[in-house]
Amino acid sequence: MNITGKALQRRTFLRGIGTAVALPLLDAMIPALARGAARPSPVRMAFLYVPCGIIMDHWNPAYTGKLGEMPRILKPLEPFKDDILMLGNLTHNGGRALLDGGGDHARATGGYLTGCQPRKTTTDIKSGISCDQVVAHAIGTKTRFPSLELGMEAPQQAGNCDSGYSCAYTNNMSWKNDKQPLPPVIDPRALFERLFGDDAEMTPQARAQRSEFRRSVLDFVGDDTKRLESQVGPSDRRKLDEYFTSIREVETRIGQSEKENAQIDPHMERPDGIPATFNEHFKMMTDMLTIAFQADLTRVSTFLLGREGSGRAYREIGVNDAHHGLTHHRNNPEMIEKVAQINVFHVRQFAAWVEKLKSITDGDGSLLDNSMIVYGSGISDGNKHTHEDLPTIIAGRGGNNFIKTGRRVIYRRETPICNLYMTMMDRMGVHVENFGDASGALQGLDLA
Repeated sequence: MNITGKALQRRTFLRGIGTAVALPLLDAMIPALARGAARPSPVRMAFLYVPCGIIMDHWNPAYTGKLGEMPRILKPLEPFKDDILMLGNLTHNGGRALLDGGGDHARATGGYLTGCQPRKTTTDIKSGISCDQVVAHAIGTKTRFPSLELGMEAPQQAGNCDSGYSCAYTNNMSWKNDKQPLPPVIDPRALFERLFGDDAEMTPQARAQRSEFRRSVLDFVGDDTKRLESQVGPSDRRKLDEYFTSIREVETRIGQSEKENAQIDPHMERPDGIPATFNEHFKMMTDMLTIAFQADLTRVSTFLLGREGSGRAYREIGVNDAHHGLTHHRNNPEMIEKVAQINVFHVRQFAAWVEKLKSITDGDGSLLDNSMIVYGSGISDGNKHTHEDLPTIIAGRGGNNFIKTGRRVIYRRETPICNLYMTMMDRMGVHVENFGDASGALQGLDLA
């Protein structure tokens, strides 16, 4: 543990054998002379992608301006309507077919954060770098991880795609360049080990022993923890207790999931730590992303809730049909109803995460206040494969009330969604002249 004479360093780690636990922002990290001033907190940026579109009749309110009663799909967010901003008429033009360019679903995911344009002579996509990676390249040295890429569904294999390119695009939303995607981590255990593991100095024997006994990472940093708690005030001790409790709860749930999975058919293709239910998997992943934001391990993340063309069934809510197939409903009321139930289920999980972010103090506000969390899709109508008026919500204020929430803003038709990305990149301190098909910064985010 590294402590200065005047204040605890912001990037302090508690270390043990093969373990490195970063800390949240504490009062002890702020020099005494600065404690009466406003506490600067970093801004975090994340993109949550839902596949196969939305039943837009149950998404869009019948009004603009101040958010009031929320439509069916967004009803779970009603308690947090003052913390979100709804944006209408944003378009991903690169998702539309020129010739084919890899297919609608491939273009929707693969180009969502890049503003891609399909190539006119092949099924490839001119994808380029995604906006999250533009930011990660610029500010990533300030954190342990330049970015985190998360997912919820195993990647589609090449034999099940129209082309190898299509598989790459449906499986990934974060891109370093045209040819290099950053595959999402879907196994909670793998993510946990990445966040808190420090295997560089571990012998193979020590690593095997730790794996066998599955001791908590907090057990390995016990001595450092005791020393730290003896040197900070009551407020910081309370913050540390809440933070460590969150870490231990995630560990416990991962371990329980692994035990449950061991009793399932061993031939099922599911990594050890992946829960059987969507909601438990989502909670594990977002709890760890919350910890990563809280400890400033990263400020940039993408989260693919499902790949385009997803065959997932949501049996936990009584929907036994494959998601993608249902979205090709051809106006069948029964199929539309099932898609709407899936849409509501997704938003319910998102709302629970918003609530958690809002409950965590960060500087002079909350972790949610100092974040920009985009929830949306590269397809609006899954039946028609439309790429205009994309379902788009931002949760959080981007620090210092940069975003005026509690509203629904409708832009001119065909406004590029890349305009939003340029504005968010600028807020993260990364200024670019052009990005994708952007026509300029997106106006109105900060207007009352």
